[in-house]
Amino acid sequence: MKLLLIGSASVHTFRYLAGIAPHVDEIHLVTSGELPARYHAANLGRVLQVDFSLKALATAGKIAGLIDAVQPDIVHVHQANSVAWHARRALAGRKLPWLLTCWGSDVLLLPQQNRFMKHLVAANLAAASAVTSDSLNMAAVCRQLAPIARMDVLNFGMDALPPAPDIAAKPLQVLSCRLHKPLYRIDSIVRAWAEVEADARFAGWSLTVAASGEETESLKTLSARLGLGRVNFTGFVAPEVLAGLYRDARVFVSVPQSDATSISLLEAMGHGCLPVLSNLPANLEWVLDGVNGAIVEDVGRLGDALKTQLLRAADDAQLAEAVALNRRLVADKGLHQPNMARFASLYKEILKTPSNSRSYPPNSEGESRKT
Repeated sequence: MKLLLIGSASVHTFRYLAGIAPHVDEIHLVTSGELPARYHAANLGRVLQVDFSLKALATAGKIAGLIDAVQPDIVHVHQANSVAWHARRALAGRKLPWLLTCWGSDVLLLPQQNRFMKHLVAANLAAASAVTSDSLNMAAVCRQLAPIARMDVLNFGMDALPPAPDIAAKPLQVLSCRLHKPLYRIDSIVRAWAEVEADARFAGWSLTVAASGEETESLKTLSARLGLGRVNFTGFVAPEVLAGLYRDARVFVSVPQSDATSISLLEAMGHGCLPVLSNLPANLEWVLDGVNGAIVEDVGRLGDALKTQLLRAADDAQLAEAVALNRRLVADKGLHQPNMARFASLYKEILKTPSNSRSYPPNSEGESRKT
């Protein structure tokens, strides 16, 4: 099977490429930036760099040219935004099946910007041979936006389930590792932590704020202004270092305004952290409030929620009970390679659908292209 993968220059696109490559005979890539060496696959063919912005009207033609050159069996497009718009234009008039994978903001936030964006996303969803979402809620939103030929719920998953953590050896640490952007409300976490530090019951606890972004300096300034003494900003760290941060944390806190199934959440659950999350539909598919984590309905009261969960997480027996359930959930639904195999099976099922039989439009001489 020849696969053409189309997606922005994101670690999620590149990680998907490396994961799906063993399941196909040949893979080609259209992306917007350099493919890091660590994600190169032995069966990687052509790599085309393009501009996915809406103003780049020539991009569809470039993608169409690559399709003519490599003649893929199936095309997999990541994100229902301008990436899918360019891909849809390149695929127009062809009976070449294509899968569209939604990531979150492309269907949860972008259609709310204006009518044009809502129409663009809806048209992309309706044109695809099949659509995948990493949460049931996002799948429902897709169906509200457009008629979907086929919908499957699949996530990219965490790389591997680590060994069961030694709960008793975990220090009293809380971890935040989402990007420092307004969407993720890291400032709310810092302010909530000020309430924790002010409570003598939590004198032994510390907060690690990993990752970075446009708000990093303002977050450090906020922390200093609040007089916080037990907050550690690490910046971006290597995957193996991040794994150690998960392993050493008893609590994972993530309170974005919008999200689908977060790989960070799966990693935290797999490594034995108690999740404290914002009240988003995708989070509710993984965490039952008060059972295997906490759902914070009002981020303005995150401080109180954190203190409640820190008391719970300090109890080894209570934490162990939640960790066992979380690791079972990740093992069943959230591991990378099993989910890549499911994507590969989906490709085969799509190709078997009669309406998706592979063919190409006539070339300039009126002869049919090779099928």
